[in-house]
Amino acid sequence: MAFSVPANLEAEITELISHYPQKRSASLMILHAVQEHFGWISQEAVEWIAARLELQPINVYELVTFYPMFRREPAGKHVVKVCRTLSCALGGSHELHGHVCQKLGLDAHAHGLQTTADGKFSVEFVECLASCGTAPVMMCNEDFHQAVTAAKADEILGKCA
Repeated sequence: MAFSVPANLEAEITELISHYPQKRSASLMILHAVQEHFGWISQEAVEWIAARLELQPINVYELVTFYPMFRREPAGKHVVKVCRTLSCALGGSHELHGHVCQKLGLDAHAHGLQTTADGKFSVEFVECLASCGTAPVMMCNEDFHQAVTAAKADEILGKCA
């Protein structure tokens, strides 16, 4: 495998595994750590994690494909997440998602992560971001934004440009 993990991430993973009675139980935490470091979960990463946990690659791959927070492709420098659950949908999140996609030249009807041709932005329509009372909400990387209008979204995207 050409995939390699830097020493600091390897140490973090070893520490994570030590907190569980069975190595397999650390699977989700390791996936989060690997994605946080690399930005996505490649097939090589799946195979590496499986070997590290003494599992078959399918045992890790099924987690990556089941949980929507794991990415199977690289994301842009700025990842925009727009909440699509009921409160946000009623608050205008579908229109907000459409606006953001149009602004970035992406397809508002496509499912899953979309990335601009220049790799600068990725947009995801995601499940609950846990702020139902301030809908619609979105995140840009780790920054959380409430009651986002089209104008506010333009301002947020502009700060990233």
